[in-house]
Amino acid sequence: MTRVIESDVCIVGAGITAAMVAERLAERTDASITVIEAGQRTASLAERTNTRARMLAYGENPYPNDHIPDQTGTGAMYRQMVVGGSAMHWGGAIPRYSPEDFRLRSLYGVGFDWPISFDDLEPYYQEAEERIGAAGEQGPADCDPRSKPYPMPPLPLSYNLARMRDWTDSAGIPFWTQPWARNTRPYRGRNVCQRCDTCAVCPTGAKYTPDFAFDQLLAAGRIDLVTRTLVRRLTLEPGTDRIASAEAVDRDTPAEPVEFRAGTFVIAAGHAWSSHLLLLSANTRFPDGLANRTGNVGRYMTGHWYVSGFIDLPMRLYPGIFTNNSLLSHRFASPGPLDRYVRHDLRLWESNVGRAPRLRNDDGRLLWGDEVMADWRERNRTGATARIRAYYDVLPDRESRLTLDGAKTNALGDPMPRIDYRPARASLDLEGHTHDTILGRFDHLARAAGGAMMSTRTSRLWEHPGGGCRMGDDPASSVVDRRGRTHDHENLFVVGAPTIVSSGCANGTLTFCALSLMAAEEMEKGL
Repeated sequence: MTRVIESDVCIVGAGITAAMVAERLAERTDASITVIEAGQRTASLAERTNTRARMLAYGENPYPNDHIPDQTGTGAMYRQMVVGGSAMHWGGAIPRYSPEDFRLRSLYGVGFDWPISFDDLEPYYQEAEERIGAAGEQGPADCDPRSKPYPMPPLPLSYNLARMRDWTDSAGIPFWTQPWARNTRPYRGRNVCQRCDTCAVCPTGAKYTPDFAFDQLLAAGRIDLVTRTLVRRLTLEPGTDRIASAEAVDRDTPAEPVEFRAGTFVIAAGHAWSSHLLLLSANTRFPDGLANRTGNVGRYMTGHWYVSGFIDLPMRLYPGIFTNNSLLSHRFASPGPLDRYVRHDLRLWESNVGRAPRLRNDDGRLLWGDEVMADWRERNRTGATARIRAYYDVLPDRESRLTLDGAKTNALGDPMPRIDYRPARASLDLEGHTHDTILGRFDHLARAAGGAMMSTRTSRLWEHPGGGCRMGDDPASSVVDRRGRTHDHENLFVVGAPTIVSSGCANGTLTFCALSLMAAEEMEKGL
């Protein structure tokens, strides 16, 4: 017998974008809200001191059971299926995209313009920062615009980072403290950052994780959270394009189907699993998948690449003082007019690369006893190391896509996603120029301190991925409108990472949250 669960709003996924939508709708409407999560709960705040200790001692996963073994695809994607999603173990970096990210075609003649501007999204950026609890400082207004201050002051700079900022100022490149989802004062019932330096598993609750929001909503009786329940497909109302239900399976009683009925459906399943669910939901009216009349579901999968390096600095620092803070610059993400397109951020950390304790000296001679300590002290007395990294914009191609892989299925026989990322031709043509430009700026910074580059590397990892259900005003080239409503189904929204047009030059989580809040505002009108 099918178990039926009814509500006004049904949210598929229980990650950070689902938390944004559920929290806003719970505050501003009387709607009944069901949140469905394929995974389960993992380490609670009370348990994280112990799981952190075991991670440090034995290398164990501090978030046990945070994935479903057979629910994984091919290509760069997050495997986490757990209440809180991948934002359980995130570091908490929350920069905004730059205004230029939304107008690439208009400003530089490459890529695509978004259907919204930075100014359109700015109020929702602020709202997301206030919900999460953002600690930060504003950089120069021309490359870090905002209408209001951060909710909290920035994490305090260590001696090392303060010295490094003096150095970057002397090089003429402004850096400021990376904004973080970590409390610098008590905020919304959470503690203050104690600089434990294991931010992937914060034992104090200073770092925002979505389970805090869900727990508060549950305590207030404003949501129903259904865990260990995998949504397999969405169905239509007979003779219409409206979504009628989400068909799911309870992983503990797989023989008993579960059907979720609602007036509004929200897919908040991340960049891979959102497109995957739409493709799995193909039917006679939509043989290529729901919301896919124009064939754009799963296309324009995007992310950004990076260049990184280590700089030998002729200054004395003290390695190990809270390495999970860093300096950020968006000077080159907002570069003004360009002869040839290249945009990137810059980020700096302290590092012990080349200065950690070692057992052999530069000549290969084995060091014994006090020699190890003397060598370590000498190498840190005469210099220091900085780690530098630049995320740069990679333009997505329409053939950068997610498809269903019939050769790889889960225990239920459902095909898993396969992502084949492909940059646009323009990005490939610009890759050499981009690397040369970034490496030149690394070298400029090094020389400004009287130092030198120790090493560099380039990466084609698709960091902070998104796309697959991108937004647009034209259904011919997009899946959802500017507020996340699918063009093909009036009561179906997709939120967060899948809806972005491009990945910019910065971590995407705050943008995913802001877009979700913009979509939630639209949902309110029908509730």
